[in-house]
Amino acid sequence: MNWDDYDVFCHVIEQGGFSAAARETGRPKSTISAAIARLEEALGMRLLERTTRQMRATDAGDSLYHGIGPLFIGLREARADALAQGEAIAGTLRIAAPYEFGAHHLGPVACELMARYPRLKVRLDVEHEPVNPLEKRYDIAFAMLESGLPGSSVVQRRMFSLERGVYAAPALLERQGTPKTPQALAEMPLLCGAADMRWTFTHADGSSESVAVPTPRLHSGNANVRLQAAIAGLGVARITATFCEEAVQAGRLRRLLPGLACEPLRVYALLPARRLMPAKVRMFLDALGRQAGVAT
Repeated sequence: MNWDDYDVFCHVIEQGGFSAAARETGRPKSTISAAIARLEEALGMRLLERTTRQMRATDAGDSLYHGIGPLFIGLREARADALAQGEAIAGTLRIAAPYEFGAHHLGPVACELMARYPRLKVRLDVEHEPVNPLEKRYDIAFAMLESGLPGSSVVQRRMFSLERGVYAAPALLERQGTPKTPQALAEMPLLCGAADMRWTFTHADGSSESVAVPTPRLHSGNANVRLQAAIAGLGVARITATFCEEAVQAGRLRRLLPGLACEPLRVYALLPARRLMPAKVRMFLDALGRQAGVAT
């Protein structure tokens, strides 16, 4: 009995296809196809229905995966725990993160660690919706506090509290004037993210006030889309200071209400609840924590 073929079958189901499974396992697609063919021949049944456009499990394949999938997942996690004990910084580190955070904070850390550890590979997926790391087998998924967090099967670790501000292009301010109070923002076109239905500002004396955003001119979970719209003079955007720093320095954006503090963007690392943290995950979070100035 070739248990490796069963493992390959599980990877195909989990990744949704032969090509993705090949990338995941680092094997040629032809090797993946041969393993599935051997397994189907050995069992005497079709496990997968394949067309030029899609792949799906047959009833027999679905039944087989539900029987053995959890076992192979457990074996992989046990292997990851063993590697963690051996301090091996190797393999593929799978990360999901929002665009705004991933581009400006995770990219530099990933490059630093890959340069330090030649056997380490990094897969960094940009997501625009909250991600549960258990669903796609991510090692780390980053989420904003406002987005809501998964349940108790996921370990939550606060990593960043990012300064935010409201910004607009000079051309828009010339047309509509510069708002002097938070409530004046309601008279302007606003560019909002997924959880931007209310903007909160804090005064120097500690008091705060909020502005409701019921009908934004643009609603997008992609921070880069909101940034470009703001630069084009289409509205006011609330984004992190680091993300729009270049545009501000170039004079393409101006910060509004500089005497008030926006509610910060709180970033959490979401981790599968394993007994031991893999060395590659611990190393990445340590490096990120040093950048953020927090203890991990």
